[in-house]
Amino acid sequence: MDVGSGEERGTTERVLALLGLLQQRQVWTGPELAERLGVTARTVRRDVERLRALGYPVHASQGVGGGYQLGPGQDLPPLLLDDEEAIATAVSLLAGAGGAAAGDAALRALTKLDRVLPTRLRHEVRTLSGSVEFFGTGRAPVDPEVLMTLARACRDETEAGFGYPSGGEVRQRRVEPYRLVASDRRWYLLAYDLERDDWRSFRLDRMTEVSARTWRFRPRAAPDAAAYVQEGVASRAYPHQARFLVHASADTVRAQIPASAAVVRGRGSERCEVLSGGGSLDAVLMHVLLLGHDFEVLDPPELGRRCRVLAEKLLSAGAPVSPVPDLEE
Repeated sequence: MDVGSGEERGTTERVLALLGLLQQRQVWTGPELAERLGVTARTVRRDVERLRALGYPVHASQGVGGGYQLGPGQDLPPLLLDDEEAIATAVSLLAGAGGAAAGDAALRALTKLDRVLPTRLRHEVRTLSGSVEFFGTGRAPVDPEVLMTLARACRDETEAGFGYPSGGEVRQRRVEPYRLVASDRRWYLLAYDLERDDWRSFRLDRMTEVSARTWRFRPRAAPDAAAYVQEGVASRAYPHQARFLVHASADTVRAQIPASAAVVRGRGSERCEVLSGGGSLDAVLMHVLLLGHDFEVLDPPELGRRCRVLAEKLLSAGAPVSPVPDLEE
């Protein structure tokens, strides 16, 4: 379907339509653009010059594979955003990219923005993006200002401070931030807690008064961020943890269990290890049992004994019931 409606359509509307096409793919030939817009090749050339005059770097090349291409800008083109606003928009889109409903649209918008960002801003956005890791999808949105503040602190290797609930009260935490990690439901910060002298993960939605400090730190040898946070969310946060060897592929089991509920590690093509936690060992056991696959208990040893007790109860419950004799006969 043509985007345009002919030569008579307004110049501004037509130029914006041209810009939208140039942002959709890498290269368009003149005839392709003319056909999509419903105009002549001469009009396309004039509109390309209008975009260039506005600051959009539209390149033209000849020969096979040539055509019009939207390149990176030397100055931010007239989205009417200054540098800080452009960066904030990009990081906000990054946060929204985890949402189940708007994830694809956010990623498309982020890609378009990245194509026209000046080099200095593109480098900063990509560096900030490098401070973010993921496991799972469909996460809830987070305050972009908090996300951006912590992402910059990770990038610049500067200490961060925030209030965080602990023991029924909010306490100030001073940390060396390393990575932001997005689970299938929430955002977390992997950081070295300077008061507790150990690695910790923190939920961003529970933080208050988040700030980056000027004090820089020398990076320590850090654990794998996504794996550490996922294990904490799925296992260490609970009073009871268990490991199972499940006789099914890791892909099959991951499709059955949310990433925040268990860590699934492949053990060959037909088996996987499942690490999970719960309020009781029985709850963890029943969750794995309901997956429908054969499995073995790896840890803790008492869970194996609990399996035998529950198995006997289930067998007893499933035994045929003897008929009750009729006392009147």
